[in-house]
Amino acid sequence: MQILKKYWNEKPLTVIIIAAIFFRLLAVIFSKGFGMHDDHFLVIEAAQSWVDGMDYNNWLPGSRGNTGPTGHSFFYVGLHYLLLSFIDFIGINDPQFKMFIVRFLHAVFSLLTVILGYKITAKLYDKNSAKTVGFLLAVLWFMPFLSVRNLVEVTCIPFLLYGIWILISHKTNKIIFFSLFAGFILGLAFSVRYQTIIFTGGVGLALLIQKKWKEAIGLGVGFAISVFLIQGIIDIFIWGYPFAELNEYIRYNVENAYNYNVIAWYSYLLLILGILIPPVSFFLFYGFLRTWKKHFLIFLPTILFLVFHSYFPNKQERFILPIIPFIIILGIVGWNKFVEKSKFWDRNKKLLKACWIFFWIINLILLPVISTMYSKKARVESMVYLSKYKNIKYILLEDTNNDNAKICPKFYLNQWTSEYWVTQQISLKVYHEITWIGKNTTPGFVLFFEGKNINNRVNSIKTVLPNLEYETTIEPGFVDDIMHWLNPINANQIIFIYRNTDVYPNMQ
Repeated sequence: MQILKKYWNEKPLTVIIIAAIFFRLLAVIFSKGFGMHDDHFLVIEAAQSWVDGMDYNNWLPGSRGNTGPTGHSFFYVGLHYLLLSFIDFIGINDPQFKMFIVRFLHAVFSLLTVILGYKITAKLYDKNSAKTVGFLLAVLWFMPFLSVRNLVEVTCIPFLLYGIWILISHKTNKIIFFSLFAGFILGLAFSVRYQTIIFTGGVGLALLIQKKWKEAIGLGVGFAISVFLIQGIIDIFIWGYPFAELNEYIRYNVENAYNYNVIAWYSYLLLILGILIPPVSFFLFYGFLRTWKKHFLIFLPTILFLVFHSYFPNKQERFILPIIPFIIILGIVGWNKFVEKSKFWDRNKKLLKACWIFFWIINLILLPVISTMYSKKARVESMVYLSKYKNIKYILLEDTNNDNAKICPKFYLNQWTSEYWVTQQISLKVYHEITWIGKNTTPGFVLFFEGKNINNRVNSIKTVLPNLEYETTIEPGFVDDIMHWLNPINANQIIFIYRNTDVYPNMQ
């Protein structure tokens, strides 16, 4: 303990980085699968399909069903296409090992969030506050898990932090150069996640309000150059004109603002207060609000980002992730300043210490569980199991307990088979008449989601596929199972695999 205290006092950033590496390596090794739909099906599935000469989402011109731009930035998924092309080139074909490499690279990149968070805090206030911020960004219960996911909302964070770091640490005799550079980096964040333009716009507005004209102009020019070089040129190459995907993204989201998860305006505020663990989360948010004047350059873009997403009807938890580090940074700075001058907390130091002890107990309980969680295990392992069968052309997904059967991650199947569904909305009779009567499209396997009424459901499918044979059961992970139990909207059901012996007479 004495040696640890010595290093903590003398080389805190080194200790913080070691802690960050340790838990991120746990996530790299054990946290297989994917967190949400978008971090797999809009990144990995799309990129690998391009490598294999397919177009899973029909995003590219000339693909069957494509009618033009679909509103997706090709920058981040394109980087994965290059990475997976290289991995295939060197002869690595195992999807699980490919994802190990992808998780490892994301873990390494996420260390920038920890380092920059520490440096920004030290620059804004003091070393002790920087130590707290750095450690929080390193071992906060959800950070290692999210750091290895393919979420654009998380991948954009190091670019946002680096852009801010450049602006607050640049040399005064090179204002134009550094503001141009900061704008360029913030443009990279935009190319990863379009919504970060709200944050960058807030930075530019803060500079204008502070009458820092040169920095504001430089930031805008650097941002424009970055966006044109990436978004503009890529879209010219693919579509023949610049910003095709961006225009479609804006159009689609405006027209479909109310067609997704529409919840109360204060939902993100509750989410932030929840995931940062009360009562400390209330301390942090209060501290964040107190910094509005002193650290306006960071506060304004952060609060604008929060207000915009709180106002916009379509809300998903991941949308707010890009500003979490900034709330932590300003929260710690503002709270520590407040506590130093507070007579109440000077008289109640034990209470404050107890609040932080409670925070760390809850965090340390959640941290190893979440960092090693195999997310969406049943769906992934079902595809891994079926990958031993060759030339699978059709799979039937049966989920009549719910409105929609969930898409299976065919990346792990190593085959781009077609899927059919039987759900509450798509009856067996309608499905049978539409899909395979008179066609050679009989599914080789049927996947039954969830065990409720399983015998009746199997017998129902056997009316059109009489020679089904039970093959195996794929269980969800422990946390997946709890999440599904708490809220069935989390599609983490147990999966029963049945083989159609008319197509595959024998087990493999």
